[in-house]
Amino acid sequence: MRRWLATVMAAAVLGGMPQAYAQTFPSRPITLIVPFAAGGPLDAMARILSERMRVSLGQPVIIEIVTGAGGSIGFGRVARAAPDGYTFGLGMWSTHVVNGVIYNLPYDVRSDFEPISLLVQNADLIVGKSALPADDLKGLIAWLKANPDKATWGTQGVGGPSHVGGILFQQLTGTRFGFVPYRGLAPAMQDLVAGQIDLVLPPPDIALPQIRAGKIKAYAVTAKNRLAAAPEIPTVDEAGLPGFYFSVWTAFWAPKGTPKDIVAKLNAAVVESLADPAARARFSELGQEVFPREQQTPEALAALHKAEIDKWWPILKAANIKAE
Repeated sequence: MRRWLATVMAAAVLGGMPQAYAQTFPSRPITLIVPFAAGGPLDAMARILSERMRVSLGQPVIIEIVTGAGGSIGFGRVARAAPDGYTFGLGMWSTHVVNGVIYNLPYDVRSDFEPISLLVQNADLIVGKSALPADDLKGLIAWLKANPDKATWGTQGVGGPSHVGGILFQQLTGTRFGFVPYRGLAPAMQDLVAGQIDLVLPPPDIALPQIRAGKIKAYAVTAKNRLAAAPEIPTVDEAGLPGFYFSVWTAFWAPKGTPKDIVAKLNAAVVESLADPAARARFSELGQEVFPREQQTPEALAALHKAEIDKWWPILKAANIKAE
């Protein structure tokens, strides 16, 4: 009888632990895994958000840079972490959509993470070297069709946004050109300015200074609406390539099995951070658009993630892209 009673009491105590644990969360510093190099755009976003989340959570949010294999090394760490809310990761379209096809991952991007919140997104710009004969997108497409396999398109590596966007561009326009991989978009843009390559698909914060200096040509923004920072650049719909929408989004994920109460606390801290005027101003400086409040939920992230996988995986598999 005593043994049975002890067992029942222990089960009751253990059964109540997750709820009690969630109520006291967080009681120590939290680690945010950033899977790309320090000084890059994701690192900058992490620092903007971690500063504000510290105030909301009452605990420091410590950034840990874990790079390699297109972000999959960092998110491998997140997948293996204890599902207690003290480790989560800052991912993006490439880590949670593209990597599921081009890498042989030790985790499943569809099922091994708990969505916390969408954060920001940015459309890209179709830009070309100043010496290109075409001055608008229709003219560029016509020139590419008349000169198959002669042009070059710079990318930040196999499976990067510029690479995948270029593949979709080829499919939609019936054009052919070569891809030139770089270690990042910064060196690709340097070669574009120097006229060593013909085209790149960069984010606004990288492209706009060169456009305004007259060093490269801007053909279109890959979105339904024009950029507030550069309203003179037409959308792809206006420029002659309707539907070529391409945006790179970022989001927070926790390890699978993280209690819903803890996910809710992390989400609340994110929502409060994204509403901060100073944080929003800094994101705007980076060319990033904060998702509307109604999309800053775990459910909205899960829905977008599924939709993006449904859209991009067939394209990636048909192109037979594999990480080198």
